[in-house]
Amino acid sequence: MNNSTKKWLLTKFSSAILIPLMIWFIINLVSIYELSHVELISFFSEGYSKILFSFFMIFAFFFSTLTISEIFEDYISDKRLKNVANKVLIIFAIIMPLITFICINNFKI
Repeated sequence: MNNSTKKWLLTKFSSAILIPLMIWFIINLVSIYELSHVELISFFSEGYSKILFSFFMIFAFFFSTLTISEIFEDYISDKRLKNVANKVLIIFAIIMPLITFICINNFKI
């Protein structure tokens, strides 16, 4: 299997996982929209909310990394610049969910 096929399959797989997570997030966003700060922290302190939101962030950044790297492949002709842009994108996609996960796990009521 070549690299393009792997990226295509991973994009489809991550988008299939993102659909139920996005539905969960939208439903809960509507319900937590008018909560106070303490109630919001309480929501994200619950075990299932932490886990689902963490998975949502991980798969969202994974999906966006795959799709943005395809844009780099199509529109950046300089090979070195394309490699640097992809590496920065991958680092960003690792660091941001990690920071989010650490912050969510440090919530205290």
